[in-house]
Amino acid sequence: MTTIVSVRRGNQVVVGGDGQVSLGNTVMKGTARKVNTIPKHQVITGFAGSTADAITLRDLFEQQLDKHQGNIVNAVINLAREWRSDKVLRRLEALMLVANEEKTYLLSGSGDVIEPEDGVIAIGSGGNYALASARALVDNTDMSARDIVEKSLNIAASICVFTNNNLTIEQLESVA
Repeated sequence: MTTIVSVRRGNQVVVGGDGQVSLGNTVMKGTARKVNTIPKHQVITGFAGSTADAITLRDLFEQQLDKHQGNIVNAVINLAREWRSDKVLRRLEALMLVANEEKTYLLSGSGDVIEPEDGVIAIGSGGNYALASARALVDNTDMSARDIVEKSLNIAASICVFTNNNLTIEQLESVA
């Protein structure tokens, strides 16, 4: 259980997540890092779900990025296809957000590849709280993408018992 949110605003894309790891109703760890960068391809990833499954998916995504010379569109489509059709992979229990300077996608094991219309997307147990907060802040403030992600995660943490305030936030800025 976790909360991951991504906001695209101006020339910035920001992905942030909380650090809580829960096992049932027990908090097992409060300092997990669920948002990471793939510096070689200037991509940020974020995961909700099983840790081992998330790490597996991140590695497979990075392999797809390498195979497609950093083309995020081809990488997400091919990963989603592989994830859904492989007997072992389709049992993985995780959702993944990926973003580069141009695109943001949500990927799921059922073959979903979703690009948000408004540049705002969230996953995890607190995802709907963070999504609602981020959309309201994008529409009604001049806050930076980073500030919106931080505020949205803190709002989600104040509502969702599976989300904490130990945040990891990564940002990319486009050169265009």
